[in-house]
Amino acid sequence: MPGGMVWLVGLMGAGKSAVGRRLAARLGLQFVDSDLEIERETRSSIAEIFAREGEAAFRRRERAFIDAWSDRPAIVALGGGAMAQEGIPALLAKTGRSVYLRALPETLAARVGSGEGRPLLAGLDEAGRLEKLTELLAVRGPSYDAADLTVDTDGKSADAVAAEICAALGEEIE
Repeated sequence: MPGGMVWLVGLMGAGKSAVGRRLAARLGLQFVDSDLEIERETRSSIAEIFAREGEAAFRRRERAFIDAWSDRPAIVALGGGAMAQEGIPALLAKTGRSVYLRALPETLAARVGSGEGRPLLAGLDEAGRLEKLTELLAVRGPSYDAADLTVDTDGKSADAVAAEICAALGEEIE
């Protein structure tokens, strides 16, 4: 696998950050969360970026982040919409292994709670959040399915998911 790069993809609440930290610790690699890095660089929250610049501008920032990190050995958690951008699945395939952390909409909704700080869930009640997550999964699912590996996270701890990824990728990540 090129450079020891593992890209974690999936919807918000799938466990990308929690699993990513544990996977990085297991493999002795750096963990990076694209959303946190974009927030650090812009000194703005993702919600503020969406409100001020719109989703398209955020996606451009996300693409620039992916380009900048594509040649470094790391475990990278990408935002939920990254994989749905044109050209991103091919770029991820060329630069490392992508892992889709899959979860049911009900699991995602429970994990994101009130959805605070999540622009696509802003102002929605519990039923609305579940509906939006179901819709996002239907739209983005085909993009996620392009990942090299799919791991279900429902009912599993982040440690168990990290162990499953290590076992599935085996020597490829060394």
